[in-house]
Amino acid sequence: MRVAKVLYDFVNTEALPGTDIDPDSFWAGVDKVVTDLSRQNQELLNRRDELQAQIDKWHRHRVIEPHDPEAYRQFLTEIGYLLPEPDDFTITTANVDPEITTTAGPQLVVPVTNARFALNAANARWGSLYDALYGTDVIPETDGAEKGPATTEFAATR
Repeated sequence: MRVAKVLYDFVNTEALPGTDIDPDSFWAGVDKVVTDLSRQNQELLNRRDELQAQIDKWHRHRVIEPHDPEAYRQFLTEIGYLLPEPDDFTITTANVDPEITTTAGPQLVVPVTNARFALNAANARWGSLYDALYGTDVIPETDGAEKGPATTEFAATR
């Protein structure tokens, strides 16, 4: 198996230390997963390409016609892109924090390398962190940090 050096180095020097997972064991496990699932993954990619080709053809043949949502839905069902709605079912979780399992709220997936995106995701999930922080007495109102017009100026100097 070939792995980009930057990923290999990151996993070995930053992700694995402190987890009690040996790098050789980790990479052997990754290699096994990749080997075991490669054929199935390729079949899924081929199926995706087949579906996309059929969808592209459908649209090319109807480029001047007005969109017919019901005909499109029927077409997508016929080619297996849409499946019939299944019977009701239940999903359970284990070993997940209560904040995720019992508190309803939006779930946003964002790159952790973009602080603004991560903050927006947290705000969407739990409400504004800014409001939560400034709505409490966590920040002492002493030494010029009293709430009011000068608060921003005080924060900028710290």
